[in-house]
Amino acid sequence: MSDLKKYIHERKKRDRSFAEGYDEGYEQFKIGVVLKNARESAGLTQEELARRLKTKKTAISRIENHAEDIKLSTLEKVASALGKRLEVKIA
Repeated sequence: MSDLKKYIHERKKRDRSFAEGYDEGYEQFKIGVVLKNARESAGLTQEELARRLKTKKTAISRIENHAEDIKLSTLEKVASALGKRLEVKIA
């Protein structure tokens, strides 16, 4: 386990608010990373994706970097614009 992972693990054990905030923030960050990777693997820039969605590049940047309150309908539109389909899974 890396030093960072050890630190996070120990901090989560002793600080409940950090643990709750960390997990929520990680999930939000992860959605943005998944969307960015999908866009890049489709060979599109943020501007090109924005054109397909009839929005602005800043909106795409906000989604990729701050996906904390993104609607499923928006995720479906992004997936469709990338030639993909959205799958939601509760495990």
